[in-house]
Amino acid sequence: MKIIAKGILAAKGYKTGSVAAGIKRQKLDITVLYSEKPANVAGSFTTNVVKAAPVLWGQKIVNQKESVQALVVNSGNANACTGEQGELDTLEMANVVAQALALKASEVLVCSTGVIGVPLPMAKIRAGIASCVAKLDDTNIAADETAHAILTTDTFKKEVAVEINIGGEKVVIGGMAKGSGMIHPNMATMLSFITTDATVSTYYLQALLDSTVVDSYNMISVDGDTSTNDTVLAFANGFSKAPPIESNEQYKAIFEEAFNYVNIELAKLVVLDGEGASKFIEVEVKGSLTKEDARLMARSITSSSLVKTAFFGSDANWGRILCAMGYSKAHFDPRKVSVTYQSDGGTVLVLDKGQPLAFDEELAKKVLAEKIIRVKIDVGQGKEEATAWGCDLSYEYVRINGDYRS
Repeated sequence: MKIIAKGILAAKGYKTGSVAAGIKRQKLDITVLYSEKPANVAGSFTTNVVKAAPVLWGQKIVNQKESVQALVVNSGNANACTGEQGELDTLEMANVVAQALALKASEVLVCSTGVIGVPLPMAKIRAGIASCVAKLDDTNIAADETAHAILTTDTFKKEVAVEINIGGEKVVIGGMAKGSGMIHPNMATMLSFITTDATVSTYYLQALLDSTVVDSYNMISVDGDTSTNDTVLAFANGFSKAPPIESNEQYKAIFEEAFNYVNIELAKLVVLDGEGASKFIEVEVKGSLTKEDARLMARSITSSSLVKTAFFGSDANWGRILCAMGYSKAHFDPRKVSVTYQSDGGTVLVLDKGQPLAFDEELAKKVLAEKIIRVKIDVGQGKEEATAWGCDLSYEYVRINGDYRS
């Protein structure tokens, strides 16, 4: 597997166009992704009962198991909690793109992200879509612009791409994501889009995405809020000359490893850019009886406000970690748990098989003062493991969300 550039445009047969339509203040805010050939599509969506109009449209399109050729995304307005008008506006966005590209509306997916409860400025969006279609391209500039056009409170673009060898031919998987706040396990105010030029069936792609989401996007947390607009979409247009992925078990293994890598890296980038965050925290739980127990414990730790604030203060308060494990509903014996903090600042074991240790507080402070911190937890009961990613909770998070609409 080779890491390459261009993110979502690294795979063959895709183009994007992006513009600043005026939804946000002088920033790119609309992008259109176009596949030169019909692409199979898979999707995963928010678990929030309150679903934005574009999510309802996306679920409908994905469930039809038909090919699509375009995606339009706007940022700055979530088109969520906007009633019947929001649904009509979503349909109109699909229709405007379809007419410009000689497609059917059912071949166009729609995503929105931003402020909830505000109607879309459709005049700006119509004009913006037309401008996006007029400048469709597959250049590095186009890739950079589309990755920026989907951002809201994000501080940097998030994109990943890899190249693999399938039957002697190149296959590429690329992607981009946005997300900074309202990020919590089981999806969040997060959008992620994956493209590949591999030949894969809709059913295989959906099964693979469902599996990947569990150990990537569902294992991240910034602030404990699950949004109304979460969407992950994967497109496969078969532009590569490689044989079908499903024709060979070895091909499937190679493709799945690369697909999982892209999604996990995008998920980690979302956490690394957590609103107001100063630290990236990786929690690895091993030695549990079941995989689900490990997931529950790891996610509970990264979601805990008390754990997050302890990391913000560089405080090795491991009691908060054990407490979060205890209410996670996972099965484990506290008397067998070991906890270690690691970073570029060093390593410190604070709990050993249930026994608290008199550790060096100065060393612990040094370890926890780093930007990237790893928490290693050994439950000591089995062979299963899981990893979750989170960040600290800072004063800046409160400031950002205190004036989000202004």
